[in-house]
Amino acid sequence: MKANNSDLSREKILIRTSWISTIGNAILSVSKIIVGLLAGSLAVLGDGIDSATDVIISIVMIFTARIMSRPPSKKYVFGYEKAESIATKILSLVIFYAGMQMLLSSIESIFSDEVKEIPAPVAIYVTVFSIIGKLLLALYQYRQGKKINSSMLTANAVNMRNDVVISSGVLLGLIFTFIFKLPILDSVTGLIISLFIIKSSIGIFMDSNVELMDGVKDVNIYNKIFEAVEKVPGAGNPHRVRSRMIGNLYNITLDIEVDPQMTLMQAHEIADAVEKSIENSIDNVYDILVHVEPAGKCQTDEKFGIDKDMVE
Repeated sequence: MKANNSDLSREKILIRTSWISTIGNAILSVSKIIVGLLAGSLAVLGDGIDSATDVIISIVMIFTARIMSRPPSKKYVFGYEKAESIATKILSLVIFYAGMQMLLSSIESIFSDEVKEIPAPVAIYVTVFSIIGKLLLALYQYRQGKKINSSMLTANAVNMRNDVVISSGVLLGLIFTFIFKLPILDSVTGLIISLFIIKSSIGIFMDSNVELMDGVKDVNIYNKIFEAVEKVPGAGNPHRVRSRMIGNLYNITLDIEVDPQMTLMQAHEIADAVEKSIENSIDNVYDILVHVEPAGKCQTDEKFGIDKDMVE
């Protein structure tokens, strides 16, 4: 077993990054909501509301990081790492809700008989400020997420990247509104942005299902496992290979066949060699369980797992 000794630092990175995100998004959100209301821009107001959801997301991330740091218990023997995937799914629902609210508001504004006014120029300034701030936050979150292999941080980084696109769309809509003197363009921009938010939330929701359903995002890991087993003399027919994620760590189980005439100690040594070979081929391995069977006695009614012919 290759245990990861950086759990504490991973938690610290999660919490620190989340706090930076919370403060940054709070500043941007308040700025855009106030300016959106004063300048009369639905697009800027919607952008501010979207940033407000990011504040909620960051707070959820801090809370989740605390849960993940708890040691395993009798009820949760694998620990609390999957709280990250649950939080990611919650984040996707929050993003989806924000997108739907913005969509409905934009449609209502487009078809409203109320006389629309051109937003004040200050709306452009706060939008440029938002683009720069969000871009910096997105890059920071993405780098930290990749550094500790956190689906929660990378999902939030994608969300912030979407915010940069959203704010850029708002800026473009404002510019065209001023050029063509058509206030309705502000509402149309809000409509397009809302659809982008909804699409992004659905992608994050579907992606979070993988870990919750004991899957892996990188299925190439199975090729690496089979190749690692083939390097070990005496280990044959690797089958029923199963891999699932515990946080950012792989938990791998597989069956192999050995010469039925060898001793128990010899079979154990081969299984140990298989473990070491897999650990040398794959990063972030938490545990490997190798089940040894005598050659020719492979069970045929096994339901779960991957065989070599399934990945070729």
